[in-house]
Amino acid sequence: MAILEVKNLTLRFGGVTAVDDLSFDVQEHSITSLIGPNGAGKTSAFNCLTGFYKATSGEILFQDKSVMRMKPHAITEMGMARTFQNLRLFKNMTVLENVMSGMHCRTTSGIGGAVVRSPHQRGEEKKIHEVAEECLDFVGILNKKDRCARNLPYGDQRRVEWARALATQPKLLLLDEPAAGLNHDEKQQLMALIRRIRDERKITIFLIEHNMELIMKISEKIVVIDYGKKIAEGTADEVKNNPRVIEAYLGKEDEEAV
Repeated sequence: MAILEVKNLTLRFGGVTAVDDLSFDVQEHSITSLIGPNGAGKTSAFNCLTGFYKATSGEILFQDKSVMRMKPHAITEMGMARTFQNLRLFKNMTVLENVMSGMHCRTTSGIGGAVVRSPHQRGEEKKIHEVAEECLDFVGILNKKDRCARNLPYGDQRRVEWARALATQPKLLLLDEPAAGLNHDEKQQLMALIRRIRDERKITIFLIEHNMELIMKISEKIVVIDYGKKIAEGTADEVKNNPRVIEAYLGKEDEEAV
């Protein structure tokens, strides 16, 4: 069953077509990847899926409901969360506070409850704190919860972002280049974490990534785009042996390295 369906998605900026008649689906509880050369339109497609860009035409269905005209926060509330290429942490807040901020889409008390400190509001605060700590424990940095986010090494800052995305309690998690800036050991840990998120939390994973070793090892399906248009789709073996992919993305000289 598809949790996400993209049909004939097109995004234009003036005379430039960033995403060109793109169609694919993401099956529930799968690990699916979107790859392509720099400038191929991967992040533009992600931005359309999550409401940061408004597509020119096409359709995006999340759990059989259209999200084409929805705002980012509403899409998050539906259960689609994402991370970004560039870290978007609150650098002057603690690690725990950063992750707690991801829970705002699941709260109901509002300003009035916060002012009067109602029992319901206090109960929500306790729940937010518990969920944030559990997410930090899951990604392996609970012991750093009270540290200022800006003082963490880059790899741990990435983990804070993943924990915050998990705190939104998503059904579909979109990861935009999660391995960027990580060393070899951290990339191996990332692959294990992605599998745990899918297997233990039953969260569907959809990612953009340039690290081909990670993509080929972890993906159950790969969608390849070039100049915003889909040129291939299939398993790792099918994609890495596709002549159009080798030429457009990997380069003919890299064929033996795949």
